[in-house]
Amino acid sequence: MITRSLQEIIGEKLGKGKAIIISGARQTGKTTLLRLMFSGIQDSLWFNGDEPDVRALFEEPSSTRFYALFGGKRMVIIDEAQRIKNIGLKLKLITDQIPEVQLVVTVSSSFELANEINEPLTGRKWEYNLFPLSFGEMVGHHGFLQERRLLSHRMVYGYYPEVVNTPGQEKELLRQLSDSYLYKDILMLDDIRKPEKLVRLLQLLAFQVGNEVSYNELGMNLDLDNQTVEKYIQLLEKTYVIFRLGSFSRNLRKELKRARKVYFYDNGIRNSLIANFNPPELRNDTGALWENFLISERQKHTHYSGIWANKYFWRTHDQQEIDYIEERDGQLWAYEFKWKPNKKTRMPVAFTESYPGAVGAVITQDNFEDFLQ
Repeated sequence: MITRSLQEIIGEKLGKGKAIIISGARQTGKTTLLRLMFSGIQDSLWFNGDEPDVRALFEEPSSTRFYALFGGKRMVIIDEAQRIKNIGLKLKLITDQIPEVQLVVTVSSSFELANEINEPLTGRKWEYNLFPLSFGEMVGHHGFLQERRLLSHRMVYGYYPEVVNTPGQEKELLRQLSDSYLYKDILMLDDIRKPEKLVRLLQLLAFQVGNEVSYNELGMNLDLDNQTVEKYIQLLEKTYVIFRLGSFSRNLRKELKRARKVYFYDNGIRNSLIANFNPPELRNDTGALWENFLISERQKHTHYSGIWANKYFWRTHDQQEIDYIEERDGQLWAYEFKWKPNKKTRMPVAFTESYPGAVGAVITQDNFEDFLQ
């Protein structure tokens, strides 16, 4: 069993009088994590929001009904809670009226989290994301040397738990995930009438990793208007398939001010969408693959480590650029990513002159571990 970083973090929050919300894409191991932590606890009750009879139990909420439903249990776990209508208000009722119950809730999309959970549960919840397995978690599982040897493999097949734990079946498992399961919650929405456009959008985004994304260009390729493209991208973010980076701009007139890039939380999903599982040395997109790997792994590390940072890329109209920037406690940290360690890289002069206090680093195969754990 691979120890997850959230295990200790969640354990420290139990019994503190707040609900614990764990969000993340389907198949990242949320249920497995909770079963590992709580399956031996007799005083617990489990619900799965994917089951129709469970959803029916929550249809007419009242403190009296919840008291009867929970039967005096001290811990209530609700899996896939986004499938339960008006779940935010129901969680608030439980937290306020039955404070002795420790609520642990998982959601596979942030539709409900953004629209219904955040406001009702303000001040009443601890909220965490569970990503696919991370470089740091795998180092903790079998050591740095073994995980370092698997670097090229991880860049191609990613870190979804079932993919990691089922060697030899990576392609089949990733195709199943990328086919529709990951964005199952999006496809259930009534206003998504053309799911094939959603899949095609993901494929286009997969080919554009590391480049600026134009909603207008995407819309022309898909025969969709810009607003629909942006809505689809936001929905894909809320189901934790992709995430966006905005451009950093403070001082220079030449800086891009409204640009954005899109990255995938998992390299394996990205490669499955474009049907390319070749190793890095046989690809012409290795630089983009390396960039996506590092930035997605960095998201996991900063989240699990409690590092609060604003995150950007930087580029000017004359094509000077920096791959990734973090702003932490008023300090800028600028990172360039190079797959080949012998490739000399210097920070752009325009950036160093405009932001003389920024700390720069080049991340390669020789030094990436400090960046990711």
